[in-house]
Amino acid sequence: MPAEPLTEGHRQLLEILAIAPHGLDVNALLARGVKLETMADIVRSEFATVRIETVENLHSKAEVALVQITDAGWRALEGLTTRTRSPPVPNGQ
Repeated sequence: MPAEPLTEGHRQLLEILAIAPHGLDVNALLARGVKLETMADIVRSEFATVRIETVENLHSKAEVALVQITDAGWRALEGLTTRTRSPPVPNGQ
């Protein structure tokens, strides 16, 4: 947990992640104007995780980095927003 309170940028990122139950691609977050430094802060503070997934189609493979909110991130948002946690998605979906 960080010693400093969440900045507006950190809070906004957590709110974006809160509506994406499977996480969002780093590139999509960059396209929304989220700074890489802000993503790194949130991950370093354990409010989010990053996982690498391989996406395949008929002719190619690509690895994407997905940023996903953690339980600590949800707790950090409590009282700062009206968003509620999405229900868990069953495995395999």
